[in-house]
Amino acid sequence: MSTHDASNDQQADKRIRPYQLAIALGCGIALFTVISGIVPMITGWHNDNEWHREVFGNIPGPIKVAFYTVIPLVLVWGSFEFAKRIKNWERGAPAQRRTTKKNAKKRAEDYRAGVYMQTLLRDSAAGLMHSMIYFGFLVLLGVTTTLEIDHQLPEDLKFLHGRTYQAYAFVGDAAGLVFTVGVTWAILRRYIQKPYRIRIKSKMDHVLGLGSLFVIGVSGFGAEMFRIALGTAQGEDMEFEQWSFIGYPLSQTVDGMSVGSLETWHQAWWILHVVAFIVFLAILPLTMLRHMFTSPLNMYLRDKDRPKGAMKPMPNLMETELESFGASVVEDFTWKQLLDTDACTMCGRCTSVCPAHATGKPLDPREIVLKTGEVMAASADANVTPPLNTDSEITISSNSLFDRITPEEVWSCTTCKACDEVCPVNIEILDKILDMRRYLSLMESNFPTELGNAYRSMENQMNPWGMNQGERADWADDLGHVKVVDPGEPFEAEYLYWVGCAGSFDDKNKKVTQSMAKLLTRAGIEVAILGPSEMCTGDSARRSGNEYLFQMLAMPNIEMLNGMGVKKIITQCPHCFNTLLNEYPQLGGNYEVVHHTSLLEQLIDEGKLDVSSATLEERITYHDSCYLGRHNDIYMSPRKVVGSIKGIEVVEMGRNGTKGMCCGAGGARMWMEESIGTKVNDERALEAISTGATRVATACPFCYIMLDDGVKAAGKDDDEVKVADLAIHVLDAIEEGERMAAKQEAHLNKPFTEPVRGIAAHGVGSPAPADEVGETPIEVRDT
Repeated sequence: MSTHDASNDQQADKRIRPYQLAIALGCGIALFTVISGIVPMITGWHNDNEWHREVFGNIPGPIKVAFYTVIPLVLVWGSFEFAKRIKNWERGAPAQRRTTKKNAKKRAEDYRAGVYMQTLLRDSAAGLMHSMIYFGFLVLLGVTTTLEIDHQLPEDLKFLHGRTYQAYAFVGDAAGLVFTVGVTWAILRRYIQKPYRIRIKSKMDHVLGLGSLFVIGVSGFGAEMFRIALGTAQGEDMEFEQWSFIGYPLSQTVDGMSVGSLETWHQAWWILHVVAFIVFLAILPLTMLRHMFTSPLNMYLRDKDRPKGAMKPMPNLMETELESFGASVVEDFTWKQLLDTDACTMCGRCTSVCPAHATGKPLDPREIVLKTGEVMAASADANVTPPLNTDSEITISSNSLFDRITPEEVWSCTTCKACDEVCPVNIEILDKILDMRRYLSLMESNFPTELGNAYRSMENQMNPWGMNQGERADWADDLGHVKVVDPGEPFEAEYLYWVGCAGSFDDKNKKVTQSMAKLLTRAGIEVAILGPSEMCTGDSARRSGNEYLFQMLAMPNIEMLNGMGVKKIITQCPHCFNTLLNEYPQLGGNYEVVHHTSLLEQLIDEGKLDVSSATLEERITYHDSCYLGRHNDIYMSPRKVVGSIKGIEVVEMGRNGTKGMCCGAGGARMWMEESIGTKVNDERALEAISTGATRVATACPFCYIMLDDGVKAAGKDDDEVKVADLAIHVLDAIEEGERMAAKQEAHLNKPFTEPVRGIAAHGVGSPAPADEVGETPIEVRDT
């Protein structure tokens, strides 16, 4: 080790570590609690105002001492337990999640969205329930803290009396009511209503957590009820407590009990309330309740140093030698990915939206998170509980992720990102799956056989279809106006049209390419294509974990594009779009990339593409591409393009936008067989058919293939339900409008005498021949 390295290690050792901050914070709160108990005993300051609440009224001295002894001890113990968890996260690799001037605002927004429950309220019922518990608890904590602050002040500075106290009492009862109703709702939802995503993961953690919270809420009102009743029995005027709109009416139900009985009952309820709170503090670091702290932290750290749709970069594998690729053990994940496992609320929203899970595949996104946490906990140096208590039969013997996660789970993923998008606490599930794929693919060659065929095709023919590169531009043979540029020529066109492998070789998608070329010509947009020089962008290789093959494809593409001076690129494939825009910059390729739906929207808005006469008297539904939508947040452009067509009725499928269902082809699943459960594309096709649409619009070549196959499998032909890319539908509408205009013009140009002769020949009131009936009313109206 060099002197410089040793010096850096010493500096790192001197830095305050996160786990040390946790211990310091817990001990600080404990010390404050002890001091807050000692100071009033020394000062003896009391509130002599008639309208106030005596702190620790009717509570014997020994119990008060126990209160200020046990709670600080539990706080200290809890801080050490949290510290052990934080040290466990530090086993992970570095992650660039520093707060800088550039990302500080975004971090604050992400944190605010979390603590304000905005992410939870995507599910209105569950979000409202959780908000009632969360905000009710926070207000109750504030109420207790306010009472303790007033307890510490001299007589002339005390403020909790008179009208202020009444307002304080009202707020306390309101918060207690909201909190208790929220907890009761949660109990009924989990154990009576039992939604699937919750039912399959209900454990003892939930019994302890919900049970302690419920007792805290109920015992708080019980203690208040007997406190007020005791004051009344002792001859005090407690009318001012009417602002305690829950406790005061309850106190009247026990009016008439003896003072001794009321004292005993008040002490019992008060002790129950405190014990429930101590239990809550004790289980906080050990159970899923820890997410009260870890989830907000995770939301704060959401912003990454790479675009939303990009995978984690890797060094140049042609020049770098690494002992291992991807993730196979806990330490291969970053500390942020390990924090994820303790931030998980086990709500199961990711489970509910996963297309693989919904169609009977082995994958459950929540299980990926929980199983990672189980392995992390089991292999920790210190005794750490797993994210959620597990069955006793489960044994973990090492820090290997594949002790709990099977390759079948990893390969079932379509990389649709629905799990990441729906997670209310911003857990990054997809990154974990992709990292494990990198290990399986590069280190163990453990991938589906069909995927191996795609790898060989990409390596040998530079495209996953295994087609001859010389045929890439064959789709343009009948068009005559598409310019194919050679990489050695200077690039002079405004845009490079990156056709992609599907648009070049797949028969369905060749029609998309041709339609788009015609639309660009109509709009006067000058484009050029690379033809045989264009290679696969490498999306399928990278999403399936084969980083080496991805770089082998990407680097020559980038070298070629940079050498030609290409600045603007049009794509019709969201996978190409995402790779060119978000991932090629990692390797030195920076371009202005636009998806064809966004370009069409722009051309229509600017009037360059005339759709004023475009018409389709049909019902259409649009299927969101995962890599256009959730990976790149493009949802409205395709809908605006479809909406620009006259006469068309646009209907949405039940799952659309951020909640749209995958077609089943993403993450290189296009090249793998689907032999377990229902085919994802078949289920999505049935959803499209159920809308009653006669056309289904797509914006991705994979989606086009998968949905068309699914619709055909459901027994629907093109004349019943036509599946096609949005470019095809737009061109159909324009050409249909032109045909109608030409027909109308031809009709109007016919001589007026022709229908009149028909009438004259048959006499007024006599029926004209069948071929003249359609024209006669028009001519009569004109006359």
